Amino acid sequence: MNFIQSVYEKLTRHPKRVVFPEGTEPRVLQAAAKFVALKLGTPILLGDRTAIETAARAQEVSLDHIMVINPGTASDFDTFVTRFEKLERYRKMGPSSCRELMLNANFFGAMMLQYGQADALVGGASSFSSSLLRPLIQIVTPLPHVKTISSCTIMEMKDASLGDGGVLFLSDCAVVPNPDVEQLAAIAVETGRLSRQLTGTRPRIALLSFSTKGSAKMPMTEKIAAATALAKKMALEQLLDMAIDGELQADAALLPELAAKKVPGSEVGGKANVLIFPDLNSGNIASKLVHYLAKPDVYGQLLTGLSKPAAELSRGATVDEIVGVAAIAGLQAIEYRKLYPHDNPLESFLPN
Repeated sequence: MNFIQSVYEKLTRHPKRVVFPEGTEPRVLQAAAKFVALKLGTPILLGDRTAIETAARAQEVSLDHIMVINPGTASDFDTFVTRFEKLERYRKMGPSSCRELMLNANFFGAMMLQYGQADALVGGASSFSSSLLRPLIQIVTPLPHVKTISSCTIMEMKDASLGDGGVLFLSDCAVVPNPDVEQLAAIAVETGRLSRQLTGTRPRIALLSFSTKGSAKMPMTEKIAAATALAKKMALEQLLDMAIDGELQADAALLPELAAKKVPGSEVGGKANVLIFPDLNSGNIASKLVHYLAKPDVYGQLLTGLSKPAAELSRGATVDEIVGVAAIAGLQAIEYRKLYPHDNPLESFLPN
């Protein structure tokens, strides 16, 4: 059984509600129908009902067992506006401006996620990153131990000798442009935590560089070494069982024969299943190259550091990728309730 099939199997035992802000996007409509067919849970499409029904007919997609919500006419709209007005960032905007923002599906979806009306959110198939990330970061409570919101891409390679049976976790490929030492360490630990949640195996985390263990001495490589040391300290303080090493070149992280020469005795060298990039340039470029040249199955970007699961899709995401990301986010929702049952003080006021 491959990675995504195992995710599907687990989620069918605990189906979840996943909200999609782009309710008229053809790929999202097809993915929602497939999500239902696989018995993974209930998709929630946001947007004008008539427009969504028209788009669904054009795609020959049935809306059976798919919830459609128009933010402007939703029963929760006024409640969300009131709560939104109380957020520090928006207190001075005034009621009319807050109502206008809440008509935006990305903002309404983020409020649904924060206040328990959905278990996970998946968006970005037809919009720029900032339009989805901004409301999520501003509305959804961050995890209490995390200061950095970042992202992770999961790739299942055709070469099963890589990572865990071909499964690799790559971070950060979408959010933090130039992480400092503390941010880089946090990204490493949170990506490792995610990999453990989804695969059940011990994370072997490589912080990547163009240098291996000081083969090039420069401020940028020294930053990776410092982040590695801090990540180890953070994992220890949080009682997380992770193997962390850096700075490592990509070949030293992935290929056992080269790791034996470059980093003999490393717990990570030659068998890394989590790859942490030094900055957004390298992470995004590398992930795109691997995606289109090696043709792995790709699922992302999964956001890390938020108290509720959310994902930002590539605008080139296929239907199968959207279904996979939604399923992974749904599976995260199960794990989040186990790991952080009391993190959200509003949780006790929400219906079960």
